[in-house]
Amino acid sequence: MLNLPMDLRFDELMIKTKFDFLMQLSHLQLLGFVVAVLAIYVLRPRKPKGCLDPENFKEFKLVKKTQLTHNASQFRFALPKPTSIFGLPVGQHIVCRGQDREGKEVIRPYTPITLDSDLGFFELVVKMYPNGRMSHHFREMKEGEYLPVKGPKVHSLSFKSSLRILGRFKYKVGQARAFGMIAGGSGITPMFQLTRGILENPKDKTNMNLIYANVTVNDSLLKPPETWNGGIGHVSKEMIQTHCPAPASDIQILRCGPPGMNKAMATHLEALGYDSKMQFEF
Repeated sequence: MLNLPMDLRFDELMIKTKFDFLMQLSHLQLLGFVVAVLAIYVLRPRKPKGCLDPENFKEFKLVKKTQLTHNASQFRFALPKPTSIFGLPVGQHIVCRGQDREGKEVIRPYTPITLDSDLGFFELVVKMYPNGRMSHHFREMKEGEYLPVKGPKVHSLSFKSSLRILGRFKYKVGQARAFGMIAGGSGITPMFQLTRGILENPKDKTNMNLIYANVTVNDSLLKPPETWNGGIGHVSKEMIQTHCPAPASDIQILRCGPPGMNKAMATHLEALGYDSKMQFEF
């Protein structure tokens, strides 16, 4: 009900009545808007909590082991529920704990090839070297056994050369116009994970270029063509110039491979004019 003074003229009364009615209507509309916003916030689907703990190891059951090459296998580990997500941000890695052939504890970092869009499991692709301490653990693992894992792993290593930058790779859409990726052997795994993350996001327009090196075609963890017509020999400065984006403030060169390869790539990239901000080593 509107409370109006009795001394108003008819035209003033109409204006006053219309104004008070609109004020009441505005309050009702505002209340309805607030209720709608609250309903959207409460009812919208929330991303499940990840299974990882960055401080403490948690055990995950090996449910499938598939041999890919003569010295590499793919390992699938189950998460607690079929709807669980692993909870590892794109571009980051985990720490796995195992035992070497002498029974001593060994800890190594690995990058899964799966994303949080893969529900109920995560997968690792591991190259197992003859004398590798963690390689021994993975080689001996059988389906049904458990692997202790924690992450995301955070580390910071310093070198005399400022161009060798290691640590957590924090990827976000649009952080670079283009990525140049240089990988060797199992160093393909962080590149594969990042590539999947970019390609599965329709809003991500980042360009990617990959140089992937192996001892032989049969060592490749990616399915090679039946007839190889690609490059041969060590990754050279000329290959990087041909296949990677030129030095610029909006590009980044990512590398991951054996220590000798990483050192050689750092030297090549420095000679080609890529500064420390344009590089990242997994």
